Amino acid sequence: MSKRLLIRPHARQGEPGLITRVTASQAGWELLNVEARRLAKGQRWEHDTDAHEAALVVLGGRCDVDSNRGQWPGLGRRPDVFSGMPHALYLPRRTRFTVTALTEGLEVAHCWVATDQDHPPQLVTPEQGNIEIRGGHGATRQINSILPPGFDCHRIVCVEVYTPGGNWSSYPPHKHDVHRQDEAGNVLEADLEEVYYYKIDKPKGYAIQRVYSADRSLDEVMVAHSDDIVLVPEGYHPVSAAYGYTCYYLNFLAGSAQSLANSDDPDYAWVKETWTGKDPRVPLVTHGMEGSNA
Repeated sequence: MSKRLLIRPHARQGEPGLITRVTASQAGWELLNVEARRLAKGQRWEHDTDAHEAALVVLGGRCDVDSNRGQWPGLGRRPDVFSGMPHALYLPRRTRFTVTALTEGLEVAHCWVATDQDHPPQLVTPEQGNIEIRGGHGATRQINSILPPGFDCHRIVCVEVYTPGGNWSSYPPHKHDVHRQDEAGNVLEADLEEVYYYKIDKPKGYAIQRVYSADRSLDEVMVAHSDDIVLVPEGYHPVSAAYGYTCYYLNFLAGSAQSLANSDDPDYAWVKETWTGKDPRVPLVTHGMEGSNA
């Protein structure tokens, strides 16, 4: 088990509701910082984005967000990530904000990335999230866009992925660790830092993730449980969900382009030719299924 790539939950004194955090310096890369927080009803968390752009994703519960850029009351509809589509908020640099929990056990994921650009604050509602069913057969999974390529920001990309129990995800294995573009300037592969933040739908559930480079100078296999973070600094990074347990992970990425351009491992790319159908269990969450959090 890699201590370098697997981050377990670690609350800290004086940090309101902190579940886990990894900074760019801790990860050994340049840009991407991620944390998750769980707040009791009425609890507040204050922050200043300073020289960073930021994204907040409501994982479960409801909250108010007040800032010097605007106010966003009543964000969040789903009780947890397995109960519907997300609310999210993009905030530019030099934004002072306060999150106030309106429900017990509010969970929020927070990403921040250094920037020298200014983009407008933007609310992402559940209705705006695009659902994509990717893969086939036992590699079928659901991808919900939150801050997709083309979003009006500098570097951050954010999606959430649902993998039914027993299925593979991020498969065939792909990578995005060099920047390549064609003569017309189209990005063929971006050099991206990436974080997987995990949730499993039932206790004792887990997923297995491998992170490896073509020359195997990096080759790690990790067992991920709810609230674990897996770092992907380079290389291919497939995931397998334990049978009987739905796997969710939130991906934050940042790097050479606001893009998800990648390349498949040529040793496994052939499996795409065998896909003649989709797993009927997906989509696992849909628009409008969010329960009440009042």
